[in-house]
Amino acid sequence: MPTTLPALPRFTLRQLHYFVAVARCGQISAAATEVGLSQSAMTLAIADLEQAVGTALLERGRQGVTLTHQGQGFLQHAESVLRMANEAARFPFRGRDLEGKLELAATYTVLGYFLLPALARFRELYPRVELSLEELPREEIESRLTSGELEMGALLLSNLEAPDRLETRVLGRSRRQLWVSADHEYASRGSVTFEELAALTYILPTVDEGDRNAMRYWADAGYRPHKLVQTSSMEALREMVALNLGVTILSDMVFRPWSLDGRRIHAVPMDARLPVMEVGLAWAAGRALSPCAAAMEQFLGRSFASGVPPGPKAFI
Repeated sequence: MPTTLPALPRFTLRQLHYFVAVARCGQISAAATEVGLSQSAMTLAIADLEQAVGTALLERGRQGVTLTHQGQGFLQHAESVLRMANEAARFPFRGRDLEGKLELAATYTVLGYFLLPALARFRELYPRVELSLEELPREEIESRLTSGELEMGALLLSNLEAPDRLETRVLGRSRRQLWVSADHEYASRGSVTFEELAALTYILPTVDEGDRNAMRYWADAGYRPHKLVQTSSMEALREMVALNLGVTILSDMVFRPWSLDGRRIHAVPMDARLPVMEVGLAWAAGRALSPCAAAMEQFLGRSFASGVPPGPKAFI
């Protein structure tokens, strides 16, 4: 007797792609522009997706959209499905014969929050490549790359001190915005100035040179925070913001609308132009990559070019 297959959800990969774009942009209009679709068509596609899964995935507001609790969980599945579809199209039957060793160093944030899921997938596709990982500060990675002691590093490219001595491959770019608690007076604002921000307690992340970067764009704006609270823990930072113990400015790539305990966080644009955060790979200028390093560079470049980073995101 033939087995009856379970009914499949009635949505498409294209709808998942649209949903991920909206979740990343925080606005339906911005996501529609990014994927080359009209705003009305994007709105309809998301509504059809919500109907297909039987729950609301987004909360609509005056400043844009945020993920519901169900939407946050669905986003992880959507990214996983799109990632596997992308890999099926781009990497069929490759990598099994490549053999060798690759030492890759990465900074704390990039390794722990951005790179590991992708590296796990790389090992599945290239089982004979012996991959060695090491967590190092940016300045040590940069020094070892230029001296030839290290072949490849993964780090925040926007932090490099001597970029002309390195070849780089950008994997992602992201704007920075102000983070405030859901009940903060600025949560519903269209934008906030540094002058207004200077009177508040500012939470300064110290990982991956986040403190140096923050003080640089504060100085460029001509202001200093009234009070600073420093932390090396991203989860502690989120919780402090959610509890209205301070505010901070961080990249969209690390943004999550909830703290660890489920309290809401809002992202608000700054009216000043802030430097864009870049994350990517680097290696010594003028040096040809080994076959294993070249495979890593191509794999990560293609994976992140799909617009669906292979794992959790956390950037400062």
